[in-house]
Amino acid sequence: MDKQPDFDAVVIGAGLTGLYMAYRLRELGYSVRGIEASDDIGGVWHQNRYPGARIDSESEVYGYFWNEELMQEFNWSERFAAQPEVLKYIHRANDYMDIRKDYMFNARVGGAAFDEDSGLWTITFQDGGKAPLTARFVFSALGPLSAPQMPNVPGVHTFTGTSLHTAQWPRDPDGLGPAKLDLKGKRIAVIGTGSSGVQVIQEMAKIAGELTVFLRSPNWCTPLGNGPMSAERMAAIKADYGSFIDKCDRSIAGFPHEFIERDIFDVPKEERDAKLEELYNGPGFSLWLGAYQDVLMTPEANKYVSDFVAEKIRQRVKDPAVAEKLIPKDHGFGMKRVPLETRYYEVYNQDNVSIVDLNETPITRIEPEGIRTGEALHEFDVIIYATGFDAIKGSWNRIDVRGKGGLKLKDEWDKGVKTYLGLQCGGFPNFFTLVGPQNPATFCNIPRCSAVVVDWLSEMMEHARAEGIRRIEPESAAIDSWTGYCDKLMSRMLLGQTNSWFTGINKNIEGRDKRETLLFVGGNPKFRQYSEDVRDNGYRGFQFS
Repeated sequence: MDKQPDFDAVVIGAGLTGLYMAYRLRELGYSVRGIEASDDIGGVWHQNRYPGARIDSESEVYGYFWNEELMQEFNWSERFAAQPEVLKYIHRANDYMDIRKDYMFNARVGGAAFDEDSGLWTITFQDGGKAPLTARFVFSALGPLSAPQMPNVPGVHTFTGTSLHTAQWPRDPDGLGPAKLDLKGKRIAVIGTGSSGVQVIQEMAKIAGELTVFLRSPNWCTPLGNGPMSAERMAAIKADYGSFIDKCDRSIAGFPHEFIERDIFDVPKEERDAKLEELYNGPGFSLWLGAYQDVLMTPEANKYVSDFVAEKIRQRVKDPAVAEKLIPKDHGFGMKRVPLETRYYEVYNQDNVSIVDLNETPITRIEPEGIRTGEALHEFDVIIYATGFDAIKGSWNRIDVRGKGGLKLKDEWDKGVKTYLGLQCGGFPNFFTLVGPQNPATFCNIPRCSAVVVDWLSEMMEHARAEGIRRIEPESAAIDSWTGYCDKLMSRMLLGQTNSWFTGINKNIEGRDKRETLLFVGGNPKFRQYSEDVRDNGYRGFQFS
């Protein structure tokens, strides 16, 4: 136990959460090395530069609230900022933290192994030319949506045209946004209609000669309600940031929307329909996270809102057959994350846009000329894969994390995820997971909720430093208690009964066909209540040595 590590702590990931964690640790006096696989800070906003990429949180609540000077200085230009502006914000926040200098870049972690004798973690890299690092504590801030996946069909590398993935879009070498590709007039295919797919489809429809959307699982999409951020609104926000923060901290997902404390059928029909109409038009997640309290909990209430949104789709899409294809049949409104859109459904009224329903004619393979389905070969100049991520667990599964006795994290999670506070797993001392399975920030407005988690964890690390604690690991009973609490909260909501990345289902990965509890759906209120009780009782559930 006398061997000295290269660093007290390593933070893996340079997104909003990782940067803040590294900053807090450094301010506490820990020696810190940040590690980032990409070539600069920004995390998901550095990587995802596809046309149309933007946040679905209101701009004023997407960021850091610990620095009053930054809050007063930065002016958002839109109510829902586009990717380049979000990345600009992160770069400006770094100027205040001065944390980039503590990171190594182009360093993709391949493994992390715990040594019982020394009590240290050894970090190794996929690039064998990089020397391993040792650290006493490891904080993995890998992100829940940072492991891109391609569709599970043969031939994806045989296409001779241009292949693009929304999460790996070429970058503008002279700016913060996407590269300026010549796509105008091209025959373009988009595979996928999740949040990224919806955003990129809206943009490609403006320039494509022919745009074909390959649709397997339609989502319930509602208007974003975006627009310019007026100087008057920005000034009003700056004058009262506290109320915006408080509203986020009262909600179950860290957004400035709160459920109406009435059941939907307790409200007269005319009144309830008027309220749904108001919420439908935004802004943001108004309808998803600000409707009547029983909409995400009882099938009858959910069906009423689902029928309401389905009728909106039928009104906006002129061809009734196309409209029906765009209405989800396998889940109700809000049981999956709701993509937000700006005239997305109107795209399907354009003469240059068509749909291939993969439920009727699945993709059999990708060929040099395009995409072959069971019905025909569709020829393209460009294929855009908006096929998402191996969500929540995926980024950790791609690293060979080994704890006590060579215990593999992936193997343990394959048996069923169990954590304490979404921060630690049994058998992996001093290894912390941020915005991962069962973490309070994962089903949340991540910048706000992860900051609450990082602040709490920083308090524990301050306590550990003051007391000379060199080993932290969770007790089995504490793990069972937290996991059971996550199960209980999830079981109350309809989204826990739906096949989605929320529940660990991934049709592109073999063996990922069973639901599991990956989310904590209590938001900041319930996390604060639980975690403060843990802290006030001597960090109950953690073993210190």
